[in-house]
This record gives sequence, C-alpha cells and structure tokens, in this order.
Amino acid sequence: MLDGETRRKEILKILQQRQHSVSGTELARLLGVSRQVIVQDIALLRATDKNILSTNKGYLLFAGRQEKLKRQRTFKVKHKEEEILDELYAIVDHGGQIRDVAVEHGIYGQIATDLIINSRADAEAFVERTQEYRTSPLCRLTGGIHFHTVEADTDEILNRVEAELNSKGYLMK
Repeated sequence: MLDGETRRKEILKILQQRQHSVSGTELARLLGVSRQVIVQDIALLRATDKNILSTNKGYLLFAGRQEKLKRQRTFKVKHKEEEILDELYAIVDHGGQIRDVAVEHGIYGQIATDLIINSRADAEAFVERTQEYRTSPLCRLTGGIHFHTVEADTDEILNRVEAELNSKGYLMK
C-alpha cells in the first residue's frame, strides 16, 4: 500500500498521462484505496495549487491545456430542457469547448460546475448521464437562464458560436 505522498504523486502522474478525465472510482481501483481517499487526496493536491478540475466524468488535470486555448467568452443563454443537446451541439460544432455552466440563484447566489464538453460525444454523454441519474439541470432553477464559459483557439470561432446561439434564439443580451 502506498503512503499518502506517493499516492498523490501517482494520481498526478495518471492525470498527466490521460487526455480525458478519470473517475474517482477508477483512480481508487488503480491505487488500491477507497474513492473517499481519492477525494481527500484531490483536495490536498488542489491545496498545493494543482489545477485539478472535477467534472461530471471525473478528474482532469488542467495544466497545459490553458495555454492552447487562448480565447474565452461567457454566453448568457436560455432554452427549454429538451433543447440542451441542441445548444451543446451549437457550441461544439462551431469549434467551441464548453468549460462550465453557471446560474445566478436568488438565494444561493452563483452556482457553477465544470462541464468540459469538447465534442458531440461529450455532449451526448452528459445528457445521457442526466437522464440515467434522473437529475435536473441547473437551468431549471432559473427558468432556463444560465451561463456557459466557452473556450476556443480564436475570437473568430467564438464569434461563430455566438452567431449560432443567437440564430437558434438561445442567446440572451
């Protein structure tokens, strides 16, 4: 059994080697510990300034990717729940990468979570998980209004994403 420091180094090594997120369950299996131990290790790694994102698919080390994606824009959007997949497609089909979703709640303030949706497959997996777990999207709390932070290589790509969201009637001014 690995000691805590060695285990955390192994977690970083695994996350650095993967192109996609790794679930806490998978990390626990690989390292022979419980998922709760992994959650605690991730918290300790974050406390040492490791940029580890918790996504709906697992953990993702965000080092290095930020330099590649130089442009970022936040879009305020509104749509019906059944239009979620269409909205996500509108973004990724035009070259955008969805980092997060946020809502402004009257009581709780801003509620946000990382999504990390880079493709149609990611979008479909997200929607499938919401159906599988019978969860409600955050936008249900605010009548469909929410925000997405979208990253892309160029402002031109972000302009195309914005134009597509606007043409579909999702973009709010």
